[in-house]
Amino acid sequence: MPKEQGRSVVATNRKARHDYHIEDTFEAGLVLWGTEVKSLRAGRASLVDGYASLERGEVWLEGVHIPEYTQGTWTNHAARRRRKLLLHRREIERLQGALSGTGLTVVPLQLYFRDGRAKVEIAVARGKKAYDKRHALRERQDRRESDRAMSDARRRQTAT
Repeated sequence: MPKEQGRSVVATNRKARHDYHIEDTFEAGLVLWGTEVKSLRAGRASLVDGYASLERGEVWLEGVHIPEYTQGTWTNHAARRRRKLLLHRREIERLQGALSGTGLTVVPLQLYFRDGRAKVEIAVARGKKAYDKRHALRERQDRRESDRAMSDARRRQTAT
C-alpha cells in the first residue's frame, strides 16, 4: 500500500480567529485510540469548544469532540475525552512561558492528517473584546467594497 502524502484537513476552528488574537502557533501530534483515528478519517470532528491545558509538564487537549465511530463496538472511545498532545520539550517550555502572562489561552485552530499522522495546530491566543470583533468585521467589509470598486473600474476601463 502506498504511503499517504500531503495534508488533508479534518476540522477547522473558524470561530477561534474571530474570538481571539492569535499570537503564536504550534503543530502537535495527538495520542489517539483506534476508533478515534477511524472517525477522523471519516471527516468527523469539532474544535469549537476545545482548549489546551498544561499539567505536570504535559499538554492536554480538552473539549474537542470526536464522535464515536459508527461501526465501532465496545471498543469505541468517549467523544470528549482528554487527549495528550505530543510536543518537543522546548515547545512546551515556550507554551508555559506564554501562558504565565495574563489573559492568554491555548486554542486549537485546525485538525488534520499530515503524511498519515494526526496533527493539531494550536495557538497561544488573547481574547478579543466585542469592539475588536466589530472593528475586524468593518475592516473586512471595507476591504471587500474597495476591491469590488477597483474591479468595476478595471472592467469599465477595458470595456471602452
